[in-house]
Amino acid sequence: MDTIFALSSGLLPSGIAIVRLTGPCIKSILRQFIGFIPEPRYMSLCTIRSSSAEILDKALVVYFPAPKSFTGEDCAEFHLHGGKAVVARILEELTAIPGFRLAEPGEFARRAFAEGKLDLTEAEGLADIINAETESQRRLAVMGTSGALATLYRNWRSSLIKARALIETELDFSDEEDISNFAHDRIWADIICLRDDILQHIHNGKRAEVMRDGLKIVIAGAPNSGKSSVMNRLAGRDVSIVTEEAGTTRDALEIRLIIDTLPIFVIDTAGLRDTENHIEKIGIDVAIARMKEADLIILLDDMHNPQIVDLPEISTTVWHIGNKLDLGRGDCNRWPLQFSVWTGEGWDGFIEKLTTFCHEKIVNIGDIVPARRRQITLLENGLSELNAALETDTSNPELRAEHLRYASNYLGRVTGDIDIEDLLDVIFSEFCIGK
Repeated sequence: MDTIFALSSGLLPSGIAIVRLTGPCIKSILRQFIGFIPEPRYMSLCTIRSSSAEILDKALVVYFPAPKSFTGEDCAEFHLHGGKAVVARILEELTAIPGFRLAEPGEFARRAFAEGKLDLTEAEGLADIINAETESQRRLAVMGTSGALATLYRNWRSSLIKARALIETELDFSDEEDISNFAHDRIWADIICLRDDILQHIHNGKRAEVMRDGLKIVIAGAPNSGKSSVMNRLAGRDVSIVTEEAGTTRDALEIRLIIDTLPIFVIDTAGLRDTENHIEKIGIDVAIARMKEADLIILLDDMHNPQIVDLPEISTTVWHIGNKLDLGRGDCNRWPLQFSVWTGEGWDGFIEKLTTFCHEKIVNIGDIVPARRRQITLLENGLSELNAALETDTSNPELRAEHLRYASNYLGRVTGDIDIEDLLDVIFSEFCIGK
């Protein structure tokens, strides 16, 4: 196996640049670069020299012997001065050594997984915490990195394996009435409780997806109702073209915002109307598609020149909002919320309501919830198998046990305990180089 290395710190130049190494040749490279093996897990101030004994830098060096390292292999870190030339020369020296190469994205984490230092939920949590932009995303990612998710799923899987063992006991000693009754009474009551726990867990996870991926808010309405102006005011800059000409917006324009630590995507769409313009029709089709995916639709009207618009059949929450409050108040029954995007009158009330809506959509961050669609999908598959086991006739215990086996396998795939080789490239490719 190659020894790999990468710049694991941020963009250069910087105060400090950390070059991380892992693999079987760490001791030899330490002897070559600094002349000795430092005391494990202690920072040592060392002079780093090239293969020709040229001084490259004076830096802190840390040695992490296996298995007590991030990857489970021998590891080392060079805490260099963060100049571009310094780092480039160190990487050049390392590249020239046989058996050494630059790490691929996520390769350090993948080796940690292979050595049992991380499970898949911890690896995904690690990727999420690196990419977290908001406090809510950080707190969600910490659940994965803490191992709480893996512990929960492994406990559930252990319960299913024990249930299958009891069923096998029932089959092997079916002539013993006491054993049969004991197995039936214990197994299926526990399975029902487990099924309900997983169902609630999946529900919470779907709500938690909003924290990770962002709440989708679509601004819709007739042309010239003020949609693009609302987009610009939310963004705090001109991101949408605003003119008096109808049909200016021909595509869905999307911006990412943070509202009270929560990530949201705001999407400005083409005005909804009957038109013969082919390009505008395409824009309206895109608007309808985005509305079907939205968590909230802000249906905007010019209160002083309202136009009827036809929304697609959707179950999404729709807010009917009246614009141009500066020209006078409209019908409060038709537009419960009114503002003037031009003057800002009523805008604070709108933002307050929007913030409340976003928080109501978010699961209690204190709960242990799945943070990835992959996890939720596997849990849903396992739930289907549990339902199938419960619905199978009690006279067929072998088939019921088989459904429990499938359910436990799905739980094992969540943590990476079984049958996940096809997922590894996808999961670890999300990491940056050096992690």
